[in-house]
Amino acid sequence: MSQASRSVKREPEELPADLLELGAALAQLPPEQRGRIEPLYTRVLESTKRRRRILGLVQDALSQLRLDMKYLMFDLEATRRERDEFRRKVEEA
Repeated sequence: MSQASRSVKREPEELPADLLELGAALAQLPPEQRGRIEPLYTRVLESTKRRRRILGLVQDALSQLRLDMKYLMFDLEATRRERDEFRRKVEEA
């Protein structure tokens, strides 16, 4: 299948509410405490976004696989019908 048929426009990635809440609480901390925690928070945000991207890719791949399977089943049934028709014609001759 073409790459264009696989790409799906996604809405902007939304972060979980608890991470947004944690970010807001982090912003209220004094700078010395915030400086120690912000790099950890940033890593958690990046890994969350990465996991969501991966999940989206897996979901797209599964959707494509389902579609491909439907095409293959259709083709298999058509091939079986053609085979049966050919056998019927051969047996009549």
